[in-house]
Amino acid sequence: MPSKQAHIRKQLVAYSFIAPNFIGFAVFTLVPIVFAVALAFLYWDGSNPIEWAGLANFRDLLDDDQFKAALKNTIVYTAGTVPLTLISSLFLAVLLNQGIKGRNFFRTVSFFPYVASLVAVAAVWNMIFNPSKGPVNMLLYTLGFENVPGWAADKDWAMITIILFSVWKYMGYYMIIYLAGLQGINPELYEAANLDGTNAWQRFRYVTVPQLSATTFFVMVMLTIQCFKVYDIVYMVTQGGPGTATLVLVYDIYNKAFISWNLGSASAVAMVLFALVLIVTLIQFRGNRKLQ
Repeated sequence: MPSKQAHIRKQLVAYSFIAPNFIGFAVFTLVPIVFAVALAFLYWDGSNPIEWAGLANFRDLLDDDQFKAALKNTIVYTAGTVPLTLISSLFLAVLLNQGIKGRNFFRTVSFFPYVASLVAVAAVWNMIFNPSKGPVNMLLYTLGFENVPGWAADKDWAMITIILFSVWKYMGYYMIIYLAGLQGINPELYEAANLDGTNAWQRFRYVTVPQLSATTFFVMVMLTIQCFKVYDIVYMVTQGGPGTATLVLVYDIYNKAFISWNLGSASAVAMVLFALVLIVTLIQFRGNRKLQ
């Protein structure tokens, strides 16, 4: 039998393989999370001594107009982006799953916005939707529209602009996931549906959609989490403006932490965001179990 020292040596070798990844996780993820939770109950500006705040940071959020606007905008953004992206990506996947000519080219074109640099695509998007010189508004002028949208420069259209940009940016990625789901459907189901005399819509509704339920659930959960933590798109397109028209929770966290240096309040907003994402995700899982 192996000695106790040999057994310990084997365990140390095993832990040595785990250690680099765990140390990185602990230093860059676990410790910051624990510190952020603690900061939510403290006053600290990053330089002066830390003071106990209790629930004061959370109570202050009730009177914080910036936080209220960010919470509302985040919910509106999520409610608009998730269904539109689901529908767009599913439509693209079904279309590009057919044996059409140039299918691989169109798949690549659809996926390109996702892999392209956000800075580049945001710059192109802002040029295309420029209120005065953009080709979209120029086309609308040509078609006879007088009151054209101001897009990102208009507080009434800024959130719509962000939602449309997000759908265009991410639908290619979720299209790939749906394509994988479509190719996993048993072809015999479609053959049986054809024998029953169904049309294309009926096959889509009664065969494709039910068979993609697990894929749709996965996409919906991932999209919801992604939308709640959106920051980069808002920063690149509107910087949270005009005013607070596109201010979202993560952008509000950034402003509180690194502009106002109110780290306790920023952590409190982060805890609210975490609780919101957790509640919505649990509701989605419970709803999915009821449908099964």
